[in-house]
Amino acid sequence: MANGGIIGPIKVVCSPATKTTTFTASGTFQKQNCTSTIPEIMVVAGGGGGGLAGSGGGGAGGYRTGTCVSMPNAALTITVGAGGSGSCSGNNNTNGADSIISASVMTSTGGGKGGYYGGGGSNGTAGGSGGGAGSDGAGGGTGSALNCGGAGNTPPTSPSQGNPGGRAWDRGFYGAGGGGGGSGATGGSSTSTATGAGGNGTANDITGSSVTYAGGGAGAMANNSNGTIGSAGSGGGGSGGRTCTAGGNGTDNTGGGGGAGGPGGNGGPGIVVIKETIPKCASGRWTLNEHYTSVKDSKWIARTESINYLVVAGGGGGGTNQYHAADNQIRAAGGGGAGGYRASGFGPSPLQGTTLSLSLGSYTVTVGGGGNAGASSPYANTGSTGNDSSFSTITSTGGGGGWANGSASNLAGGSGGGIVSSDNESDFSPGGNYSGGYGNTPPTSPAQGNPGGPIHPDLRDGYPYDGSGGGGATAAGGQATSGSAGAGGAGAPNTILGPDTSYAGGGGGVGAGGGTSPSHGDGGAGGGGDGTTDASTPAQAGTDNTGGGGGGGNKISGSPSTPGLGGNGGSGIVVVRGPSALAFTGSPCCAFTASTHPGGDKIGKFTASGTLTIGEA
Repeated sequence: MANGGIIGPIKVVCSPATKTTTFTASGTFQKQNCTSTIPEIMVVAGGGGGGLAGSGGGGAGGYRTGTCVSMPNAALTITVGAGGSGSCSGNNNTNGADSIISASVMTSTGGGKGGYYGGGGSNGTAGGSGGGAGSDGAGGGTGSALNCGGAGNTPPTSPSQGNPGGRAWDRGFYGAGGGGGGSGATGGSSTSTATGAGGNGTANDITGSSVTYAGGGAGAMANNSNGTIGSAGSGGGGSGGRTCTAGGNGTDNTGGGGGAGGPGGNGGPGIVVIKETIPKCASGRWTLNEHYTSVKDSKWIARTESINYLVVAGGGGGGTNQYHAADNQIRAAGGGGAGGYRASGFGPSPLQGTTLSLSLGSYTVTVGGGGNAGASSPYANTGSTGNDSSFSTITSTGGGGGWANGSASNLAGGSGGGIVSSDNESDFSPGGNYSGGYGNTPPTSPAQGNPGGPIHPDLRDGYPYDGSGGGGATAAGGQATSGSAGAGGAGAPNTILGPDTSYAGGGGGVGAGGGTSPSHGDGGAGGGGDGTTDASTPAQAGTDNTGGGGGGGNKISGSPSTPGLGGNGGSGIVVVRGPSALAFTGSPCCAFTASTHPGGDKIGKFTASGTLTIGEA
């Protein structure tokens, strides 16, 4: 073929995507392409400013929405209206400014300012929603209703963009201003003893979350002590004040009206939101250049599937210590922290992250090894941190090492390592105030782990020496108290493989137990190793492929050359699970196991690093 192209049958295939663009300040919008459609828009103008003293609250900015909106394929100017300024002297508050999608698509009108207080007072100003009326400042009145709120829906739109403000009373009864109108309700009229409430706004979930917009500002009371202040309108309306109490500002980017007061509150700026549907369509006929450009610009249709995952890093090694002949005392060591735990499901709901949307293809899998226990020479050494595990965009951090002596730089990790009592406060400055190593480091959401256990205040001056437990996926390490080492923090149960298995438990600490016999903390559920229990038994290692932290180790007797025996951290694990339409293969074969859940899901388990290939069944 002359163009070197690919010709296929003309069969249109579409895979639309939705994009929501939010403007909190003015800018420019252009559709992704000429085939894009606009299923929904929202335009909210700036709220009006609140008046001074017994004045009216500002009206909300006009609130308008549209569906199936016709929009040209050109750069359109977006104007986000500013809120009107509140009054600080006399009648100098202002209306809110309009919000606009071009001049031809949609305009919402700024909220009207609140009416002023003084003389006979004034009506509120018209706008998207009208400002509340101001009360009479002359005094000696009859206590009758006096001024009117500003008109809403001005200029008129269909559906209506707002409501009128509330009426006001004269000064003979405290001088109470009316509330500004909101998009969902008229502003409240004041009574002889209460100011008008701001009119409520309207809830909208165009951004993905339900947010209420365009609430009116509350009116103010001229009297500084008597009378009741009406509530602000839901949707960002400002609270009402008094002659010597400021009115609240409307909430930013809701178009809420400012509350009246001394001074009046500013109106909230508006917002513009545009939801766009972008077809990714292929006609069945492309040139190689078109294919290359579409792939490069991520516009080529790609099949993706929702993949669940469990990614657990290697646990930290337990600290190592020994009997100290010079003063005939047993020394202590902290338990290793569990490797970071990250999962999309099948475990505790607070720890469930978002599933991955992955294309067919190959992915590198890294399974982190456990950290080594503290070295046997010299007599006291902190355990090593575990190694990270990763799959696609998910990385879990190795657990922190259990502390025994010297620098505390190894303590932080997916879950933090435990520490020991000491008479040297500087030993613990990296962890802060005798606390265990930091967990969830670096931070993830949901958190990938917890801190190591702290040291009880009674142990901060040294002997009797005891060690705290390493942190686990669902709990911090146990605190070391006098004569009792801390247990490892509990891990997290997960059924991604089918059976309910716990992962990422912290290692138990070890200590003096009163001088001549050791105290030990149990490892946390999920593979955490126990601390040393007797003179000849090493501390337990964390269980392989759980990410459990190693237990802290010491010796009851012997010379300084006889080391304690901490436990190594357990290696991590990576598990993926997807729908039955997929096939999982992995290499090398010794690292990967494929299985099918009774419900049909495909499962791939890596106990060592390798490569996962996702294909069709």
